[in-house]
Amino acid sequence: MLAACPVMAAAAMVLPGHGIAQARAADYPYRLADPGTFGGPQSFANGPAVPLTEQGGLLGTADTAIPDADYPNFNPFMVGFSDRYLVHAFELRRGQLTDLGALPGNNSSAVFEVNGNGVGVGMSETATTDPHTGWPADNAVMFKNGQVLNLGTLPGGYESQANDINDRGQVSGFASNGTPDPFSLFGWGTQARSFIWQDSIMRDIGTLGGPDAVSTTLNARGQITGQSYTNSTVNPATGIPTLDPFLWQKGQMRDLGTLGGAVGFANWLNNAGDVVGSSDLAGDQTFHPFLWNGTKLIDLGTLGGLNGLANWVNDAGDAAGNADVPDGTHHAFLWENGHMRELPPVGNAPCSNGQAVNNLDEVVGNNSDCQGNVLTAVLWHDGHGYDLNTLIAPSRLHLTEATYINDQGQIVAVGVLPNGDQRVVLLNRNPSVPLLEAAPSPAPALHLRTTPAAPALSSRCTAFRAAVAAKLAACRWKQ
Repeated sequence: MLAACPVMAAAAMVLPGHGIAQARAADYPYRLADPGTFGGPQSFANGPAVPLTEQGGLLGTADTAIPDADYPNFNPFMVGFSDRYLVHAFELRRGQLTDLGALPGNNSSAVFEVNGNGVGVGMSETATTDPHTGWPADNAVMFKNGQVLNLGTLPGGYESQANDINDRGQVSGFASNGTPDPFSLFGWGTQARSFIWQDSIMRDIGTLGGPDAVSTTLNARGQITGQSYTNSTVNPATGIPTLDPFLWQKGQMRDLGTLGGAVGFANWLNNAGDVVGSSDLAGDQTFHPFLWNGTKLIDLGTLGGLNGLANWVNDAGDAAGNADVPDGTHHAFLWENGHMRELPPVGNAPCSNGQAVNNLDEVVGNNSDCQGNVLTAVLWHDGHGYDLNTLIAPSRLHLTEATYINDQGQIVAVGVLPNGDQRVVLLNRNPSVPLLEAAPSPAPALHLRTTPAAPALSSRCTAFRAAVAAKLAACRWKQ
C-alpha cells in the first residue's frame, strides 16, 4: 500500500527554512519539516490512509489564499478543512511542495494515498450541488500526470471518495447511489456503497445484506475491509440496523461477525489480510478491540477496564489502539504474541491513544485529557514513551498528535501554532542522535481540536451516520 514515486503535477514551490531553530536541528533525534501552505493559514492530515510514500513524500491538504465562495455551506467530508478557504491536495518531497490541484471551479481537494507509479487518489468538490443534501458534491478523483481526473460516482449518485490505491491500479472508496435510504451512513439520503475502481470502471462490491457498506482501506493484494449493514431492521440498543465488519476479496464479501453485539467497525487492514477494529459485546453497552487473523475474530481484551479499540495492525499482525484501565481512563496499547502491553501517557496527562504501529513495533499517538482534547504527540519505542516535542529542536509549533510512522522511523504529526492554526508536519529521524530517556513533562493547555467525550453508544452511531467527521473510525472516539 505504500508508494515509491511522487505524484507528477505542474505547480510546485521550493520551501524556505523551517522553524526558529534550524541550526540546532542536527542535535535532536528528529528533524521537523513543515510543508507550509498555499497562502492560507492551515494544513491538514488526511485519513484513514497511508500518508507517506516509500520515498518519504508527505501527503496532505493545505489552505490556499482563495476564500471559499460556498462557505459555510461545505460538504461534511471537508469538515476538517472548513476554515473559509479553498484547500488543495499536496505532496511534500525533498523540500518541494507540489499543489496537486482540484477539479475546475470553486473547489477543494484532498489526497489520501499514492501508489508506486506516482498515481494518487482522493476527492475533490465539483461544480454540482447534491440535490439530496444541498451540499457541494464531492467526487472521487485521481491525481495523475499533473491532471485531476474525476472517477465519478455510482449510478444515480452525487457523492464519492477514493481512499486507497495499490500498485495494481486498483482504487477503493465509497459512493452514493440514487436509491433512497433512511439509514444512510453518511446522511446522504441515499445508500452509501463501497466500490472497487479498475481499468476505468467503478464497481459496487455489494453489502452483507443491508442497504449500506462503507470501505475503510484496500491492501496490496486487492482486499478491502470496511463495515456493512446486514439487514434493514433497527436494533433498539443502537438505533441502526446491525453493522458488521467485512473483508472483500476476489468478488466475495465475507462477514467477519462481532464479539456478540450489533455494531462492529473495521479500522485497518494489513497486507496479510489481518483486520483490526472494535466490536460491541453482547448487550451493546461495551466494546472491545478485535483482530481478524484470517480464520477467526479474536477479542483483544482491555487493560482492566470496560472498553477498547484497535486502530492499526502491522504486517506481523501486531495491533495498536487504546483500552480502558480500571479507573475508567484509557491508555494506548501494543498487542503482540497474544498479549496486550500497556503504553501509558507521557508526563502528567491522564489518557493516551495509540494511532499507528510500524513493522518494528514502534507506536505513535497522543496524550489527551480523556475528554476529547489532544495534548501531546507521543512515540512509544521499546515500550518507553517520548513527548515528540522534546525530540525536535525548539519550534513555534506544539505537536499535539502523531498519526503515522513508517519503518524508516518517519512520523506524520499534527501541531498547532500560538495563534491556534494547525499544521501537518513530517518528522525525519536523525540516526546519529540516540533516543534518550525523556524527562516527564506536564500536559500543556494547548490542544488541536475538541471532540465530545465518548457519549452513549446510540449517540456515537448517530454521529457516525450523520458523517459530521466523515471518517469511519471517528464513530469510536479515539481521544
